Amino acid sequence: MLSQLLKEYEYELKASATLGKQSQSAYLSDLKQYIAYLANKDITRPEMITKHTIKQYLMVLRKRHASPATVSRKLSALKGFHQFMLDEKLVEDNVILNVPRPKMHKRLPDVLSIEEMERLLATTGKAGPLDQRNLAMLELLYGSGLRISELIELKINDLHINQGLINVHGKGEKERIVPIGSMAEKALKAYLESGRLALKKMPTPYVFLNRHGSPISRVGFFKVLKKLAATAGITKQVSPHTLRHSFASHLLEAGVDLRYVQEMLGHASIATTELYTHINKKQLIAVYDAYHPHAKRRD
Repeated sequence: MLSQLLKEYEYELKASATLGKQSQSAYLSDLKQYIAYLANKDITRPEMITKHTIKQYLMVLRKRHASPATVSRKLSALKGFHQFMLDEKLVEDNVILNVPRPKMHKRLPDVLSIEEMERLLATTGKAGPLDQRNLAMLELLYGSGLRISELIELKINDLHINQGLINVHGKGEKERIVPIGSMAEKALKAYLESGRLALKKMPTPYVFLNRHGSPISRVGFFKVLKKLAATAGITKQVSPHTLRHSFASHLLEAGVDLRYVQEMLGHASIATTELYTHINKKQLIAVYDAYHPHAKRRD
């Protein structure tokens, strides 16, 4: 019965305007694992699930060394499913309602220095179509703070290059307008006028293509970025999200108001954007310690 309920819940989940496609897919995967666990415990009907059952399941996840972030996401998936069963009057109580979330340890994101960023961009200085594509993608990740999912899903109709703007389709199908800088504009125009034409094998609305003419995947670009970072001699762990973090951090360092950065990043909550202020405080302390004669050394 629970498997059938999940199929019904899937339709509701896919109709939701609050979750993106990737989140929907992750939630469904989490719920399939949950139902498989319940089936192994001979729990086949909604009313058989208790708060103790859920706590035991979460304990199993921790024993499997699932991170607090992973457990928290799975718990969100479970809460949505249990609320669905309550709404459908299949249970009398929502047994998961007061199950606490795991404590999250906020980890400051890695950020490249401006000098490291310039070195990374310099690795794409050649005139080949893939080099032109790579430079345009890097400039948009760093120059406009896009998520990698937003970048690879960009379509030609989303570009308003002459106005210095692009339409970005973010999490939960939310759309925002983001400015692009002169360097990104220049790189994007060069790629569209030359590189993309060389890569395109058939009609496609997507902006960024791989060597086969298909839309580039997030995994594909991640591999490209790792290679470029190694070429640039960058020893930090670099991912597409690193460039987004660098975009936010460098703007805040330059004195841009937090609210503007929040808008450009597409954060629903200012609290998410505030994480970047901790990076700047850490950098401020490091500079003070290094240069002020009365600084208290922290090494």
